Amino acid sequence: MAKQPRRGQVKGKQPGMGNVQQMMAQVQKMQQEMELAQEQLAQEVVEATSGGGAVVVKMSGDLQVREVRIDPDALDPEDAEILGEMVLTAMNDALRKAQELAERKMGGATAGLDLGALGGLGLPGL
Repeated sequence: MAKQPRRGQVKGKQPGMGNVQQMMAQVQKMQQEMELAQEQLAQEVVEATSGGGAVVVKMSGDLQVREVRIDPDALDPEDAEILGEMVLTAMNDALRKAQELAERKMGGATAGLDLGALGGLGLPGL
């Protein structure tokens, strides 16, 4: 009498190997989607303003400052400290918006994947 494979075991394969192959395929798919999302992030730009529009900062989704624009009316030598605070506020707001954009984009790259223990690795979007 021929020996029957155990339940969940494919004849001639180690138990659980199908799960490892499936997980590797998921990881490869996730990696490709994350690379695409990162390329898209580099092309997207968020904008933040401060001082009622006196300072405008544009930042890409990959956290590169693309533009800082200061309204000439905001250039008062007596108020240099206030201008610095407006630039700082706009930069931090642009950074926050770019990080939120990245989280949305990168989170989509892993949607629907069962990452198991990989989800706790602290990688962006996981």
